Amino acid sequence: MSELNRKTKETDIKCKIDINGTGVSNIHTGIGFFDHMLEALSKHSSIDIDLSCNGDLHIDAHHSVEDCGIVLGQALKKDIFPIQAVERYGNATVVMDEAATTCALDLSNRPFFLYEVNVSGKVGDFDCELAEEFFHALVMNAGITCHIISDRGRNKHHILEASFKAVAVALRRALIKNEKLGIPSTKGVL
Repeated sequence: MSELNRKTKETDIKCKIDINGTGVSNIHTGIGFFDHMLEALSKHSSIDIDLSCNGDLHIDAHHSVEDCGIVLGQALKKDIFPIQAVERYGNATVVMDEAATTCALDLSNRPFFLYEVNVSGKVGDFDCELAEEFFHALVMNAGITCHIISDRGRNKHHILEASFKAVAVALRRALIKNEKLGIPSTKGVL
């Protein structure tokens, strides 16, 4: 279990996670759709997330969303590494009605991010482009290689929710315990 706090002139974030949890969440960012997505991330990854963010929403949601990604990524890195006795790789395609998104990831400790989700505009008050900012911050701070690709979809809410859930399921699968693997790398370290 990791606990991190981050305070800047733009945000004040308190975060606790447990990667061996059951998907229980307590999320308060002041951004309704983003809270909904983080709750889905927690539920479908089976990672307990307790996160509060007091951000400069009078400007917009950018700083809050990106900084939540930074803090969650740092907490994940703290809990995952040094990596041992887990599958390491995970992938999932999640459908939400007409939308389908695929995520493939590697708990590599070598961050790389590919995002091919062509969605713009808003869902509620949430700028769709902020999903990419969140995932980029999460992946880079967690030390994960992650590819998120939208396979199809028309409804922005469905496309983004499928994206968050695909990342969650892929992460859950990568974190599955496998004692036979020891350190899952031919290098002997990650």
